[in-house]
Amino acid sequence: MRQARADEYAEFAAARTGQLYRSACLLTAGDTHLAEDLVQETLGRLYVRWGRVARADNPAAYAQTVLTRAFLAHQRRRSSGERVVDVVPERAVGAGADVTLRLTLLQALGRLPAKDRAVLVLRYWEDRSVEETAGAMNASSAAVRTRCVRALGRLRELLGEDIGEYARP
Repeated sequence: MRQARADEYAEFAAARTGQLYRSACLLTAGDTHLAEDLVQETLGRLYVRWGRVARADNPAAYAQTVLTRAFLAHQRRRSSGERVVDVVPERAVGAGADVTLRLTLLQALGRLPAKDRAVLVLRYWEDRSVEETAGAMNASSAAVRTRCVRALGRLRELLGEDIGEYARP
């Protein structure tokens, strides 16, 4: 029985790690090292509770919630001496990818408070409902709606009035 659960967990982790990493990169505004740490912490927490997680209606959403809460907890306990760097490590980019758009959005996300980033990633990257986002963030639906409006407004301020030019092909 234990081996079957371990195999089931390994299969789940292999299938979800990429998505969790992409979400973590957005949450951390491109800090790939912190994103890797958050994904590892998330997978560790899931492993410990795998019996309960496997029985959940949506284990993938559960994993995303654990990731978001790990990110928010990290932001709360982060040392004031730590500073986010604005230098993105060099890495290969797929053909046709808009590097300028990606970097501009990551920089703008990086200038938002952690909870604003989390609400935008959950609502618009993960395509979660207000209620699901509220559950993941331990907040009320009204707080999520308010934070979402304010975060989008702040993002528009950071990107400027010509935000449409970033979306052009």
